[in-house]
Amino acid sequence: MLNPKSPEPDGLGRGVYSGTEALRLLNFARPGTAPSDRVSRSTVARWLKGYEHGPVEGEGKNKGYSPPLWRPDYANDDDLLEISFRDLIELRFVKSFRDIGLSLRTIRECYQRASEEVHDERPFSTKRFRTDGKTIFLEITEGVKEGKLVDLRRRQNVFKAIVEPSLRDLEFEASTVARWFPLGIDRRAVVIDPARSFGQPIVSVGVPTEVLATAVQTEGSIEAVAALYDVPKGDVRFALDFERRLAA
Repeated sequence: MLNPKSPEPDGLGRGVYSGTEALRLLNFARPGTAPSDRVSRSTVARWLKGYEHGPVEGEGKNKGYSPPLWRPDYANDDDLLEISFRDLIELRFVKSFRDIGLSLRTIRECYQRASEEVHDERPFSTKRFRTDGKTIFLEITEGVKEGKLVDLRRRQNVFKAIVEPSLRDLEFEASTVARWFPLGIDRRAVVIDPARSFGQPIVSVGVPTEVLATAVQTEGSIEAVAALYDVPKGDVRFALDFERRLAA
């Protein structure tokens, strides 16, 4: 269950995203990746807050309760959804499991196995998973008969096509994720770093991508905005590309 003492969002080193901001980032598909089903706010809330459900057959008439997949950084009530950077990264991997057709019950089981293997309740945002991801993925999906995870070859293909690309976009420090490059690690002009600008997407020099995209609409040209903010023209172009994809 949720920790009643979870701190309120302060964003200092953790990043802080509203439900709307988090959904835009979760549903973002970087260039070269296949489109996937969009995740909804209600689905994310179920993953992070838990939910009540009807009675389980053979267990009486009382409603059941499914707890959150893990304990998030921020306490969330019925009307508020605030997400930290690390929780955002975990959600990306949960969405990957969902995209390949796994039920929430199976995702929960895989998540528990991963937590025990990595010794962290948020296993997919750890350096251990970055290093040993394929091995861990095959272990936690052992015996899973849903979706595309029927046999070893298919599980290997799923890891290579869906899970591994998400890991390539991440940069780690110490034992956990430090940065996400949403356009790809080779296009580092756009970065999401919880230690900078409260985790909002920025270009490498620190200007928010949203600010640059809005300024181009106002000023009428990339060149004018690059001069105004003292930002390379290439970074402005990357910011525009990112914001267009984010809004798609």
